[in-house]
Amino acid sequence: MKMPSENGFRYFLLMMLVVLNMWSWDAAGQLAVKLGRWNLLVEKGGVSAMHMITTYKNTVAMFDRTNFGPSQLLLDNGRCRDNPQDQFLTHDCWAHSIEYNIATNTIRPLMIFTDTWCSSGAFAANGTLVQTGGWRDGATDIRYFVPCSDASCDWDNSEPVKLLANRWYAANQILPDNRIIVVGGTGVFNYEFVPRQPGEGTYNLPFLTQTRTSSTVENNLYPFLHLSSDGNLFIFANRDSILLDYKNNVVLKTFPRMPGDGPRNYPSTGSSVMLPLSASNGFSKVEILICGGCPDNGYAAAKAGNFTAALSSCGRMIITDANPSWSMEDMPGPRTMSDMLILPNGEILIINGAAKGVAGWDMANTPVFTPYLYRHSLPVGQQRFYVLAATGIARMYHSTANVLPDGRVMAGGSNPHFNYVLTGTQFPTELRLEAYSPYYLESVYAVLRPQIITMSATSNVAYGTTFTVTFSVAFGMTISNVVNFNVYAPPFTTHTTSMGQRMLSLSASKPVAAPNSTTVFSATVTAPPTAVAAPPGYYMFFVVNGKIPSKGQWVHFS
Repeated sequence: MKMPSENGFRYFLLMMLVVLNMWSWDAAGQLAVKLGRWNLLVEKGGVSAMHMITTYKNTVAMFDRTNFGPSQLLLDNGRCRDNPQDQFLTHDCWAHSIEYNIATNTIRPLMIFTDTWCSSGAFAANGTLVQTGGWRDGATDIRYFVPCSDASCDWDNSEPVKLLANRWYAANQILPDNRIIVVGGTGVFNYEFVPRQPGEGTYNLPFLTQTRTSSTVENNLYPFLHLSSDGNLFIFANRDSILLDYKNNVVLKTFPRMPGDGPRNYPSTGSSVMLPLSASNGFSKVEILICGGCPDNGYAAAKAGNFTAALSSCGRMIITDANPSWSMEDMPGPRTMSDMLILPNGEILIINGAAKGVAGWDMANTPVFTPYLYRHSLPVGQQRFYVLAATGIARMYHSTANVLPDGRVMAGGSNPHFNYVLTGTQFPTELRLEAYSPYYLESVYAVLRPQIITMSATSNVAYGTTFTVTFSVAFGMTISNVVNFNVYAPPFTTHTTSMGQRMLSLSASKPVAAPNSTTVFSATVTAPPTAVAAPPGYYMFFVVNGKIPSKGQWVHFS
């Protein structure tokens, strides 16, 4: 009996999969979206994840605030924190930060000294987390966390240099020169840089005064920051936005007001993402997506115990157009306090949040348990939003999420109370950690999933240089034969704000099959051209076959 050739067998298998409808395609010819699945990772994390960030050492750092009083996890090795400025425990042996190890699915306590409540952060070029501000004794602090893979690292709270203004509910963005800009905060209408250059101070930003609703309901806290392709900073607050030349403190452009009834920033709390940049246009086109928020009267109504429906609208604007304007569309339902993340294949995930109310202590109900997937590349008129599998855990105020290198999304946190309240309430302080696996991790797509075999360069890759990637695909290429090479800067997430999040689809040669193989391929990939396109630092690198991404490999651009 004559055995079928390798190509013939794979073609036969493909046809069988199509006949059995294990694979299916949508109207745009893309692999169909499936619901995905949820898995509980850690039952008792001990610390509620108010802030979260994925590190290049394949760990996730999380923390809440030091003046909550007792958490549910003690510091290790008999350590305690003695801080006479703490509001509740001047002698505190409880952890308020944890590190999650992705490979071992374990946590360990970390120690932060001053209060990190509603603070901000960004990665420096060397992968160190630069964490800024907070409340009371922590309002001007700068803290550092150098990631490690051997459980030897902890927070460095010893920085003698302080911020020049109290930064509570501020936002951060790494810049091309490796400095970090820190913008705004409660009652603060300026910005500053970390580290500061000699003679630098704070720089007034009247835009923050203009966009504040009132002294009690600011609606412009945690402003959305995105580094544009010309090196200037896009800032969105409330429902307005500007392009700031931060080097000269000059507003270069004022954008049209976002349509719709309601603000989009804290405490009304929508979310924002810069859609992936592409080498196809030299990384010059920058498009911002903002979704959710609350009506104008949402905060006052919530204070009176009346939780009004959140906004369901989203707006997209190409900020690099000569005459930019907002294009509006609706999510499948109203949403506030949700996180927006760029998945490894470039699609957008909207996760966590509530359908009614605003951010604040006990000021929302009706949690939204189902994430949404948004396929932004599809044209108007085609289905862009998909409702995904529901979690069983309410993730509302003070919840977070982050993309993991294996393509899953970690979700944690949710604490709508001033302290830890674990029983006797509808929405207790949430200490569980879980992971959502998007459709591309379904077993039916495993034969399309690339595996990175080698990369010729991953450390200190210079801008504009090339490197070779060798990868395998069990079933060869997809029918469309589309392979992308995406790099992703993971964000510092808190209060629905994903600081520093960025994806680029890189230029590459067409993958070529290895000699005598139909499943192993190599391609020459070109690194981002400048630090403006991709600020220096660590990025997850993904090979994406159609819509199915590989596991991420860390690459460092400098």
